[in-house]
Amino acid sequence: MLVYGIKRLGVALAIVVAAMIVLFIMIYVIPGDPVTVALGPRATPQMIESFRARMGLDQPLVVQLYNFFANVLQGDLGRDVLSNRSVSLVIMEQLPFTLALIAGAMTWSILIGIPLGCYAAIRQGTWIDHLMGVLSVSTIAIPSFVVAIYSMLAFSVKLGWFPAIGAGDRGDILDQLHHLVLPSLAAGLGWVGYIARMVRASMLEVMGENHIKMARAFGLPERMITFRYALKLAILPTLTLLGIGIGSMLSSAVFAEIVFSRPGIGKLVYDSVIVRNFPIVTGTVLVTTVFYVLATLFTDLLVATLDPRVRQSLR
Repeated sequence: MLVYGIKRLGVALAIVVAAMIVLFIMIYVIPGDPVTVALGPRATPQMIESFRARMGLDQPLVVQLYNFFANVLQGDLGRDVLSNRSVSLVIMEQLPFTLALIAGAMTWSILIGIPLGCYAAIRQGTWIDHLMGVLSVSTIAIPSFVVAIYSMLAFSVKLGWFPAIGAGDRGDILDQLHHLVLPSLAAGLGWVGYIARMVRASMLEVMGENHIKMARAFGLPERMITFRYALKLAILPTLTLLGIGIGSMLSSAVFAEIVFSRPGIGKLVYDSVIVRNFPIVTGTVLVTTVFYVLATLFTDLLVATLDPRVRQSLR
C-alpha cells in the first residue's frame, strides 16, 4: 500500500506541476501584451510600466517561471489587479461556498443514485429497470444550467418554496441550507444518472460471481446478499467515479452560482474573466486543479485500501 501511495502521489504532483507550467505559458499565448490586456486600453505608459514591474513581468521568462513556482509554494498567488488584495485571500473567502455546494450536490446524488442503481440491478429486465434507465440517461442529458433555470422558475418564482438568489445569512446554518437546495439540485442532478448507471452495471457483474451464487445456494436472504456481499464490491468502481465527479462539479458550480447569484469560485472566475483580472483567474484555476487532483488521489487511495487487486496491479 505504501508503494502504491507513493506512486500515486508522484503522479498527482506531476499533474499539478504540468498545470502550473500550462498556466504560466497561457499568459503569453493570449494575443497582445498581458499588461495592456489586464489594464485596458486607457492605461497610461506610467501605469503599464508600474504594473509590469510590480508583477515581475519585466524580468526574463526563466526568472518569472522560477518566481511563479516559488511564490505558489509559499502560498502567494499574486495580487488582485483591481483591489490589490491577496489572490489567495480572495479565493479562500469564496472557496467554502463552492465546497458546500459540491458537498450538497454530491450527497443527495449519492443518496438517490446508489439505491436506484441497486434496485434496477435487482429488477433487471423488468419495466422498472427500463424506466430507471430512461430516467438515468435523461438526468445525464439535461445541462445543469437548464436545471438551474427551470428549478428556480418552478420552486422559487411559482411555488415560493426556496429562495431564488443568495447564499443565506452568515452564521445561520438553516438559512444557508435553505439557500443551498436548488443550486445543489442543479449541480448534482446529472450525477444521479451517472452513479445509478455505474452501480447497476457493477451490481450485475458482481451478482454473477461464484460467491454470490454460493450465498444463494445456502439460502441467505436476497436483501443480505445484495447489500452485504454484492454492493460492497460493486461500490468500488463508483468511488472512482465520485472522485472524478467531485472535480467535474466545479464546472457545474459555475452555472449554479451565476444563475442563483451565489458567491463561490465559479462566479469569481466568471466575474474575473469579464474584467480580464488574470491573477484571479490564474490563481482560481490553479486552486481548482489542486482540488481536483486531491479528490481523485483520495478516492484512488480509498479504492486501493478496500481492493488489494488495485495495489497489486502497480507492483
